[in-house]
Amino acid sequence: MGKEIGFLDGSNDNPLAAAGKWLKKMFWTEKLSNPTGFLLLLCVSLAFCYLIANMGITAGILIVVLLAGPLIVYSIVAYPYFGISVLLIMAYLLFFIMKQGINFPAGTLMDGIQALLILGFFIHQKKRPDWSVFKGPVSIMILIWIGYNFIQIANPAAESRLAWVYTIRSVAIVMLMYFVFMYQIRTLKMVRGILKIWLTLAVFAALYAYKQEFIGFSAVEDAWLHSDPLISDLLFIAGHWRKFSIFSDPVVFSYQMVVSAVLCVGLLTNAQSFWTKTGFSLLIGLFLTAMLFSGTRGAYVLPPAAMALFVILKFSRPVLIAGCIAGLFLAFLIVIPTSNPSIVRFQTAFKPSDDDSFKVRAANQQRIKPYIWSHPIGGGLGATGAWGQRFAPDSYLANFPPDSGYVRIAVELGWIGLLLFCFLMFFILKSGIDNYFSIRNPELKTYCLSMLLIVFVFNIGNYPQEALVQFPSNIYFYVAVALINITKRIDDRETDMKRMRETPM
Repeated sequence: MGKEIGFLDGSNDNPLAAAGKWLKKMFWTEKLSNPTGFLLLLCVSLAFCYLIANMGITAGILIVVLLAGPLIVYSIVAYPYFGISVLLIMAYLLFFIMKQGINFPAGTLMDGIQALLILGFFIHQKKRPDWSVFKGPVSIMILIWIGYNFIQIANPAAESRLAWVYTIRSVAIVMLMYFVFMYQIRTLKMVRGILKIWLTLAVFAALYAYKQEFIGFSAVEDAWLHSDPLISDLLFIAGHWRKFSIFSDPVVFSYQMVVSAVLCVGLLTNAQSFWTKTGFSLLIGLFLTAMLFSGTRGAYVLPPAAMALFVILKFSRPVLIAGCIAGLFLAFLIVIPTSNPSIVRFQTAFKPSDDDSFKVRAANQQRIKPYIWSHPIGGGLGATGAWGQRFAPDSYLANFPPDSGYVRIAVELGWIGLLLFCFLMFFILKSGIDNYFSIRNPELKTYCLSMLLIVFVFNIGNYPQEALVQFPSNIYFYVAVALINITKRIDDRETDMKRMRETPM
C-alpha cells in the first residue's frame, strides 16, 4: 500500500515535524487563506463578540491590548520618540478615558510605560554610550532629591511605610523621566514633534471645556459629579459648576491651560508669517478663556507672573509697550463690575484678604509651622493626603490639608527637604536663563524661553496648589526641564558643526 495521507500531510514517523509543516503552511504560506483558517478566524471573532456583548467596552479594550500590546511594548523600548509620544498622550488623556466608565489600572499602566522607557534608555546606552546626561547641576540635584526621598523609608517619624511605597512611585519614577528625555530627545525635529503633540492635546482639552461650559457634562461625568457630596462641595460654587475638561480636577485643567498659553507666547516671539502669529494669538485667547471656566483662583495670577518674567528676559521697547497694555487690560478686568461668575471669581484671586479659603489656608500654615521646625526631615513621604488617610488615619498629619506643593514638601520631608527642593528649582531656572542668553539658533532660543516660562509658572503655581503631583503636569514639567537643556545641547552641536565646516583643512 502507498503511504497514507493524514490530516497533517506529513510523515507518520515524525508527527512533530509534520505538525510544524502544517502550521507553517496554514499560518505562513497560506496566511489562513484556507477553510481551516476561515473557521479559526470565525471562532475567534465569535468569541470576541461574546466577550464584548457581556463585558462591554472593557472587553474591547482588553482585546485590543492583547492583540497590539506586544508590538506597542517593543516599539516603546526600541523607538524612543514613539515611546515618549505615547507617554505624553496617555498622561494627557488618562483621566478622560477613566471618566468614560473604562476601569483599568491607570497608575500601573503609566508606571509600566515609564519603566519601558527606562529599559530602553539602558539598552540604547549599551549601543550608544553617553552618560553626560547625568552631569550638570540640574542632574545632580535631581539625583540628590531622588536619593533623599528614598532614604525617607527610614524616617523615624513616619507613621506608615506603606504610604512611602505608594508615594515614591510618583516621585522617583517620574523624575527619572528627565534623564530619559535628556538622552532620547536628540534632534530639533523631535523637539518640534513634542511641541506639536503638546499643543494639539491642549486644544482638544480647551475645546472640551467649552463643550462642558456651553453644552453640558456627559452622562458619565454628571454621574461622577453627583457620586460624592464632597465633589459637589468642591466643584459647585455660587450656583456654577467648575469645569475640569479631560483632567482629574479643575486645578490640573487650569494649570495646563496657563502653561499652554505661555508656550504659545514664547513661540509667538519667533513666528514669521502673519498667519502663524494670528494662529498663536488665537490659541492664547482660547486657552486663557477656557482656563476661566475652571474657577481656580490660583491659576489666575500665573499669566501676569509669566508675563513679568517674559518682559524682563525680552526687555525691549515693543515688549515693554505690550507688557504695559497687558497690565492695563488686567487692571481693567480686576476692577470692572460684572455679574459673570467666572470673571467675579477671577477678580477675587487678586483680593486674597476677601477670600475665605485663603484665610483658612493661611491659618493652617501657621498651625503647622511648629511641627515643621521640630521635624527637620518631616513626617514621612505620603504622610498627608489620601495615602496618609488610608494607611495612618489616626496620625496628626493624615487629616492636615497642605493645599500647597511647597507646604506638603515641608510637612512630609521637613525643612531640609524643602531647602533641597528650592535648590533644585533654583538650578533649573538658572540653567534656563543662562541657556536662553547663550543659544544662537533663534528657533531653539524660542523653545528654551518657552520652557523656562513654563517651569517658572509651575513653580509659582506650586504654592497655592499642588502643581506637580498629578498627571499630566508631573510629566510635562520634566519635559520642560529637559528641553531647557536639550535646546542648548542641540545649539552647541550645530555651532561645533558650523565651526568645523568653516575651519580650513
